[in-house]
Amino acid sequence: MPAEHILTQDAPPPLPGIYSQAVRAGNYVYTSGSVGMTKEGQMVEGTVADRTRQVIQNLEAVLKGSGMTLANVVKANIYLSNLSRDFATVNEVWKEMMPEPKPARTCIGVAELPAGGTDIEIEFTAYDG
Repeated sequence: MPAEHILTQDAPPPLPGIYSQAVRAGNYVYTSGSVGMTKEGQMVEGTVADRTRQVIQNLEAVLKGSGMTLANVVKANIYLSNLSRDFATVNEVWKEMMPEPKPARTCIGVAELPAGGTDIEIEFTAYDG
């Protein structure tokens, strides 16, 4: 079965010709990293908590476009530009928004993220088998 590229209008659009919002390969969906932008492409102002909520909402919309939900997420990678400042805050939002059982997760501190003005990026792997 060939890979299926997922595109929804309910999340920020991918950069044309650069990447897909997500790719379904069999029972798995791999999302691209998402940042705290609205579907109109505006970075959410406020705190890292506000942007974290927006990122999870964006990824939830992408998963919905592939017939999945947050409950299907089996692995998450989180990238923070200020790990020591934002780790606890992101964890609080994570506990609030992600269903039980929580997926496996990695959280990595990075020097810079590619989308200007963001301090968080998250990507998911989801499974529906």
